[in-house]
Order: sequence, then structure tokens, then C-alpha cells
Amino acid sequence: MTEKIVRIGGASGFWGDSSVACAQLVRRGQVDYLVFDYLAELTMSILAAMRAKAPDAGYATDFVEVAMKSVIRDIAANGIKVVSNAGGVNPAGCAAALSKLADEAGVKLKIAVVEGDDVLPRMTELRASGVREMYSGAELPPRILSANAYLGALPIARALAAGADVVITGRCVDSAVALGPLIFEFGWGEDDYDRLAAGSLAGHIIECGCQATGGLFTDWETVPRWDDIGYPILECSADGSFVVTKAPGTGGLVSRAVVAEQMLYEMGDPGAYLLPDVVCDFTAVKIDQVGTDRVRVGGARGLAPTSTYKVCATYPDGYRCNAILNIIGIDAAKKARRTAEAILARTSALFRELGLPDYSASRVEVLGAETVYGAHARTGGTREVVMRLAVAHGNRQALEIFAREIAPAGTSWSPGTTGMGGGRPKVTPAVKPCFFLLEKSRLKASIIVDGARAEAIVPVTGGYAEASRRPAPAQGGNLVPQGATTVLPLVRLAWGRSGDKGDTANIGIIARRPEFLPLLRAQLTGAAVKQYLSHLVQGEVERFEVPGIDALNFLLRQALGGGGMASLRVDPLAKGYAQILLDFPVAVPEDWLQRYLR
Repeated sequence: MTEKIVRIGGASGFWGDSSVACAQLVRRGQVDYLVFDYLAELTMSILAAMRAKAPDAGYATDFVEVAMKSVIRDIAANGIKVVSNAGGVNPAGCAAALSKLADEAGVKLKIAVVEGDDVLPRMTELRASGVREMYSGAELPPRILSANAYLGALPIARALAAGADVVITGRCVDSAVALGPLIFEFGWGEDDYDRLAAGSLAGHIIECGCQATGGLFTDWETVPRWDDIGYPILECSADGSFVVTKAPGTGGLVSRAVVAEQMLYEMGDPGAYLLPDVVCDFTAVKIDQVGTDRVRVGGARGLAPTSTYKVCATYPDGYRCNAILNIIGIDAAKKARRTAEAILARTSALFRELGLPDYSASRVEVLGAETVYGAHARTGGTREVVMRLAVAHGNRQALEIFAREIAPAGTSWSPGTTGMGGGRPKVTPAVKPCFFLLEKSRLKASIIVDGARAEAIVPVTGGYAEASRRPAPAQGGNLVPQGATTVLPLVRLAWGRSGDKGDTANIGIIARRPEFLPLLRAQLTGAAVKQYLSHLVQGEVERFEVPGIDALNFLLRQALGGGGMASLRVDPLAKGYAQILLDFPVAVPEDWLQRYLR
């Protein structure tokens, strides 16, 4: 009997991903499912603002107008099912728009909607019941723009079981759009935790599109044909194992290292990765190259989930403005810093004259002078830089003054000042996230198929306890070099990728050879990483072992200036943090230069 394999194509990692993905996966990938992830915290607040202006809006329009429009006839003809969280804050509106498109294309699609994640109408009730921000313990902000619970995969599986060809959700965890189809196809039970963890890992690998096929890879020069990079395809088996691959003839690269980097992307504790359907333990996962552009992944383990959903809310917090100036010539970096200081001093004086308070926050970054490297910046002058000055204030009038005072730098101060990056900078509302936990028993998800609504019953009791965690695989010892050593940058010994969760960053470091891990374990401690990145990280750095893939994962708290929407930094999402750490100096035995590192 032939083993059942379910092929899932990851067509979107965010709202704004390339339009080429759908046609590539549908016409060249032979997929059974096409899944899309569109939603980030900022996206939800944007969609909420859109719906406030137009009741029919509030969903990711690209899903209907670009992605599905390009392949809707192919999907119907080949029986490909679609799962997408493009519904945003208006899943029903998204479904209505897709239904209209299907009618215009002359195809029949049964479209299901998953609702229940929106808790904005209940904020008064939740405040009264004592719900507080989960990290700070503070009271929830008085004005909330959006509040959405991260639902799991079970409602998606229920919708597919009801015969849906397309499932549109609001907020759900990113991996759920892949786990839902696997639960449905293989009949996994809601307490089949090892397989639920494996399916969650599959979804995690492809939730960021081409990051699983060579995008952002440390060894980027080895990745061919970026212009036609293949989007990821999963070949999933009933036991939870899966192969990561891509459509034949496409560019990109699917290798053990690429997939390992993506596994650790935006990961906290790899031994307790909390999701609505399962608590995942990825410490014993094995990743093996089984062919050209084919990587097999297995070994995920799972435990009972918690009894709560995580809710992301967004709220307004004043205004922000970013100014850009190009500065050319001798001592360009010094001139840029003095220019920024002059703008801040002048505008602060104007605020005082008008009785306005000073900036609530400001940040000067000189791009081209390695500002983000702090003390590790290379010495030596550069003769062309970009001055980036980001500011925040509670009063729009103050930042309108700031925006007007950028252009005078072109004639007032530094020689070689040119270009304002598109003209006078714009003042925009500052929107920040906050998070809280909501008992699952207080929220009911529902599915709507052919106009009929039914509750999507999911377990609410949870059961996860820290004491129930399985022992981690043996970690091995540390290697302290004896005798002569030489110092090499970490990148010679490891691959790395970094990501963000709010104001917390993570950096996953994977040893290029198993022999390197004991050496890295000895030198790349949490304290060492904290010291190396002290110009970026205000909180603690915690290190986790991931021995199954010869890796270390670092969690950096208070590392992003508030993170995402709240941050004034040029890199609020920690995209460059691994790149900075890969210059970390590592002392290696001299004989390794001939044995391993030629």
C-alpha cells in the first residue's frame, strides 16, 4: 500500500510577499494545499484602521486581488485546497470578496470562515475582570485599536472536515495554516501531541516563505537564482515526519543548514514552544539531507497545551517621525552625528518656546558607519553615510515642527549634505502592542460554511505543567582548547539567524560540524553574548541547548527598544542581530585549521 503524502505549499510569509509564489506552487509544485500567512501585529492595527473607515475592509486584499486571482481556475480544476489567515479583522468580508471573484471566474468553491479571535468588543469586560499585560503586569491601555487571540489549528481542521475548499481565518498562530490540513488529512486526535508538535514544526518551517528555501541564509552566496527562488513545499507523512523541498527547476536552496536556521527563527525555549494546540519540544529534532533540495525533518515531541490563549492588542501612543539625510565627504559620520544633534537641539528649543514638552524618545543612527555594531564597529572613516534620526512625541504639532526643520540642514551646516529620502518626512501615529492571556473557556471560535454557523469545539482545560517537560537530550561537555589557538569569527564555525517577538530577540546558532558544538558551548555563553551585544540588549540573555541539530538558541530580553511598532531603531525586528554575533571572536585549536577549516 502506497504511503499517503500530503503536499503543502507555503505561498506567503507576510502581507507584501512576492506575487510569483502562487503560480509557481500551483503550476510547478503539484501541491495539495496552498497556505498563506499574512498577519503581523502591525498588520492587525492597519487592518483595524481600514475597517473603521470602510465596513467591508479589514482583510489582506492582496490575497483576493493578486494571489487568488492569478490561480483561481487552476485551483478549482486541480482540487487544490487553500488555507489563509488573510481575513485579518474581517474574515467574512474577505470570504465575500473571494466568492465574488470565483463567480466572475466561473468556478465553484466552498468557502469557510473561522471567527472568534476578535476580543476588542470585550475589552471593558476583560479590564473589569482584572486582566493585565502579561509581561509587565500593568493595567491594559485605556484605548485599544485591535485585540485578537491567537487561535490554533483545530477550527481549520473542523472547517475542512465540513467540506471547505478554502478556509479563511482571522488571527491564528502562523503554523496553524499548515497544521490544520494535516489534522484533517491524517485524522490526528486533539491529544496526539507528538504529531501535533510535528505538524506545528512543519508549519513553522514554511510560515516565512522563502526563508525555508535559501532566503536570509548565512551562506547567501551559495544560494542560486534569487530572482526565481523556489517557495517551500512540504511532503508530509502520517507519523508527523516531513520533507522540505521546492518546485523543480526553481532557484534557491533547500539544505540541512537552511532548514535548521529557519527552525530556530523567532524561537524562544525550544523545549517548550507554546502553541494553542500543543506545547512543542524541538530539542531532539533531527534534520537530514536526503537528496538535492530535499531535507527530512523528524523527532518533534509534544505535551498538553496550556489553558489560555495569547492575545495581542494594539494601542495608540503618540506620534513618530523618521528623518533621512545623505551626507558625503571627509569625516561624513562625524558630520552626520553633529547634524542630528543640531536638529534635536534646535527643535527642542522651539518646543520650549511653544510650551511643548521635549521628545519622549529619540535615536540617532549613522548608516554606513556601523552604528548597530556599537563598540565592534570597524575603525576608519567612511566618506558617504545616511543620517537617520527617529523621534517620538505625544503631540503631532511638535513633530510637524521637527519635519520642517530637516531640510534647512541642506544649506545650514555640513558640506556634502544632500537628499532627504523622498522629501519632508511624514508624521505618523505611533501604534504599540501589548499582550495578555485569556482563558480558552472564555472564548468560542466558530466556523461558517455555506452560511451555516457552528461552534468549533476545542479543548479548553489545557494540562501543561512545567514539571511535565521531558528531559532534554544529553548535551555533552565543553571543549576548552589546550595548547596553541587561533582566533576566528564565529561565522567560520556556525550558521546563524535571528528574529523578534515584541521587545525580545532570539539568535539561533547552528554548529557547522558536530565537533564544533562543545567549543561553542564553552565560549558562547549567555553572559558572553550579553556583553558582546550590550549596546543593544538591556535585559538578560538566556541560552537554550538544541542538541538534536547541534545548536544553541539565545533569548535576548529588552533588546529591541520596545520592538516592532514601538521601536525607533533601524532594525526593530532583530534581522541583523545574528549577522553581528557571527563576528564574535572564537579561540579554536590551531590544528583545526588543517583538520576542519581549510
